[in-house]
Amino acid sequence: MQSNQRNVYSLEKSQKEKDTVEDLRKLGKKHNINEIIPLSTGDISVAQWVRLKCKYGCKKYGTSWCCPPETPSPDETKALLSEYKKALLLCGTARNSQFYMDNQKKRRLQVNGWKGTVALERMLFLAGYYKAFALVSENCALCKECSYPDECIFPMDRRPSVESCSIDIFQTLKNIGKPFSLAHDIAEEYNCYSIILLE
Repeated sequence: MQSNQRNVYSLEKSQKEKDTVEDLRKLGKKHNINEIIPLSTGDISVAQWVRLKCKYGCKKYGTSWCCPPETPSPDETKALLSEYKKALLLCGTARNSQFYMDNQKKRRLQVNGWKGTVALERMLFLAGYYKAFALVSENCALCKECSYPDECIFPMDRRPSVESCSIDIFQTLKNIGKPFSLAHDIAEEYNCYSIILLE
């Protein structure tokens, strides 16, 4: 894990923690998670405008268990973050020419990243971080069409996304001094970010 960010936390104090970190890295690679950065929850930025982007820029709004208004409001997210001191930022990359499509190819990429984040959360829970909770990247694609408002088909894997919790990932990256760039073309590789809160 990186140690050159401003407010990072080391998880490698004991041999058990070193083994946990190595296991996280190995499992993360299988799900296209290239980098895992510990950070303070104080560096996670929550902003009202992020939720507006969900409401006025995404057709999933109000149609999914993992999107607003079913996910925590900005104030609820701030309250949740206050119960944690540290988190892990999971950084991955993807290339998806189907990004604006609603098809199986796009869903496969989304599900792989989603399941990877939830799997890392479970690994941390079993390692003793019982408060571990994942905020995933992008919107839920576990089902071709969400059962919302009827009962969720995959409640064990259901998690809110980073964006649906009004987390400003760009400001968060700036806060820890991690450079980023935006993809300007559908053929370009782009970055994916998830967060696991842990104590």
